[in-house]
Amino acid sequence: MKKNLIAGLVAAMFATSASAIEPFVVKDIRVEGIQRTEAGTVFSYLPVKIGDTMTDEKAAQAIKALFSTGFFKDVRLEVEGSLLVVLIEERPAIASVDFTGLKAFEKDQILKGLREVGLAESRIFDRALVEKAEQELKRQYLTRGYYAVNVTTTVTPLERNRVGINFNVDEGEIAKIRQISIIGAQAFPESELLDLFQLHTPNWMSWYTKNDQYSKQKLSGDLENLRSNYHNRGYLEFNIDSTQVSISPDKLDIYITINITEGEKFTVSSIKLAGDLLLPEEELRKLVTLKTGETFSREKLTETTKQISERLGNDGYAFANVNAAPELDRKTNQVNFTIFIDPGRRVYVREINVSGNTRSRDEVVRRELRQLESSWYDGEKINRSRTRVDRLGYFEDVTVETPAVAATTDQVDVNLSVKERPTGSIMVGAGFSSSEKLVLSASIQQQNLFGSGKTIGAQINTSRVNKVYSFSYTDPYYTVDGISRGFDVYRRKTDTSSLSTVGTYGSSSYGGGVRYGLPIAEDDYISVGLAVDSTKLTIDSTSPTIYQQYVNTFGSASTTLLGTVGWLKETIDSRLYPTKGASDRLFGEIGLPGGSLHYYRLTYQHQHFIPLPMFSKKFTLMLNGELGYADGYGAKPLPFFKNFYAGGIGSVRGYDISSLGPQDPATGYSLGGNRRAIGNAELLFPLPGTGQDKSLRLGFFVDGGQVWSKQQQISMGDVRYSAGFSLSWSSPMGPLKFSIASPLNDKPGDRIQRLQFQLGTMF
Repeated sequence: MKKNLIAGLVAAMFATSASAIEPFVVKDIRVEGIQRTEAGTVFSYLPVKIGDTMTDEKAAQAIKALFSTGFFKDVRLEVEGSLLVVLIEERPAIASVDFTGLKAFEKDQILKGLREVGLAESRIFDRALVEKAEQELKRQYLTRGYYAVNVTTTVTPLERNRVGINFNVDEGEIAKIRQISIIGAQAFPESELLDLFQLHTPNWMSWYTKNDQYSKQKLSGDLENLRSNYHNRGYLEFNIDSTQVSISPDKLDIYITINITEGEKFTVSSIKLAGDLLLPEEELRKLVTLKTGETFSREKLTETTKQISERLGNDGYAFANVNAAPELDRKTNQVNFTIFIDPGRRVYVREINVSGNTRSRDEVVRRELRQLESSWYDGEKINRSRTRVDRLGYFEDVTVETPAVAATTDQVDVNLSVKERPTGSIMVGAGFSSSEKLVLSASIQQQNLFGSGKTIGAQINTSRVNKVYSFSYTDPYYTVDGISRGFDVYRRKTDTSSLSTVGTYGSSSYGGGVRYGLPIAEDDYISVGLAVDSTKLTIDSTSPTIYQQYVNTFGSASTTLLGTVGWLKETIDSRLYPTKGASDRLFGEIGLPGGSLHYYRLTYQHQHFIPLPMFSKKFTLMLNGELGYADGYGAKPLPFFKNFYAGGIGSVRGYDISSLGPQDPATGYSLGGNRRAIGNAELLFPLPGTGQDKSLRLGFFVDGGQVWSKQQQISMGDVRYSAGFSLSWSSPMGPLKFSIASPLNDKPGDRIQRLQFQLGTMF
């Protein structure tokens, strides 16, 4: 006898009291209709086993359990005596997922996104999942600005109850911002306000920045910049009333409309301090940057509260609460502020946690920290720690957070997070001149060897003039006190016969030495070194007379015992993208008694980075000055190959390398000199159209410099000047520097070199 239970089971599901079947003991179970699914898989989900008593309730549970797996399109139960028959119709499995017309994305990237919504090869086919996958695919395109994208799906049945899914994508064109309108702007021209925005209509750099494509996050940032601009210029009650983003019917053009209310311009009438001051009011008053009588500036007010809070933080009050309460007089358009100070409880640092250093060892970061665990919180030391870690140059980004320790009122943790950057570099240098044409050089350096903070470097220069093979090694923490030690070995060959700017001579040198560095203050270092150098000179009949006289008098071979001493003071905020701070470098070398050469050289360099917020936060002025002086002692002259030279990418751009200064009257060759002065001024800013991207910077510069011989009197009339523009880019290939310069006061006989660039590859 064969009895179908479907009708009875449905009745049981809807709680009917009638029994569809009489209970029986299951002596066997048979599964029919499966093609891919193993019978054991069905048995594992089936709540009925051999020996169980079959009832309407268990039959309903069995059907519900098998349906809930999602594997089956239909499930039926039949009874043949004491045999339970499970009849199954499987859902199709997905055999393949393909795309047609996919260009903007990599296929693997899209497959990963679809996998997250449940659609992937070998999974069970579900029409609802296909629709969900279509929406996910469209969402991916919308994030790239493809608002006109159209996706159609084709499902093709295959053998063995499988299907192939193909998404046909019509990407369309990327939607561009065609207009941004600011309604209600009266105090400032709309064009001036739009310059504050990162989003903009298409321009010549849009291919790189993508800022002509709408982004909700970028628009939020732009609106905040707009709000800050008004608040910083006195418009205390400025408000953004609404923002509308609309798209054209063809979904290719985006229009952004911003409605604002400017309000009135306010001036500051008075500033009061209230609360628990802790410090003398006179000291706190010095931290107030917003002054009475000035136009209100939200930036200055924020800076005031920040400085007061940081000053209290230096004494351990990490949670100091400093708020400014305004009182508006709308009749006179004046505002007075009362700054309330609540220092809170004094706290100390429980733990310092370092994260993100996947290559660099913990000790490389921790030895730069000035805040100590289990000591009072000091905001200045924490900021100094962040600056020192950033100044290492090993990390792309360094952030510090100081969360409170749970269930305490007087403890914080310091969480320092870093983002590693490539610290190895292969540098390739190139330049053009009328004599050597293309000159190439290369160097390789690893600043953070195996994450230890140690540096190794090798240089190879194979130009026709200079052949250099050198190797260096530096351990910045040779001792735990921060004393560094380094070694250098080198082999150099110089042949100036192919140069039209420098007197003809040749030299072959090799040597090596050791150097030490000692920190004497937080930002000050001194260095000392000792090296041995062996040099052999070669000259010919075309060499300048003074070269021939030197070799005839002192010989062509020399061995020098070289001593060096240096001083460095550095306060720049970043080595990668400096925007403020300064560095001073003083370096001296001397040929010590016991060697063949008795001479000394002194060089001093001052470099200063000055932010220019009065023009734009994007602008930085870089000032650089260099002075050099050298001479012989002990009745011996300064060797001619130790002279200073000027001209070229490292000194005065626009003039051929080493072409400035005294010249041999017979040959016109540059001889160099014992005194040198170089000055550079460069205005640095992001390339227009790149927004806040720091990796691409443009500069306008003015260079000046000259060298003088011992017999010449220093005259400013001899100084050569040039001007031009530069471009520096931290590209995916590595750092790129490019400059075009034009001499401003070149004289007859000067040699010009307008184009210079340097390209490196990071690894």
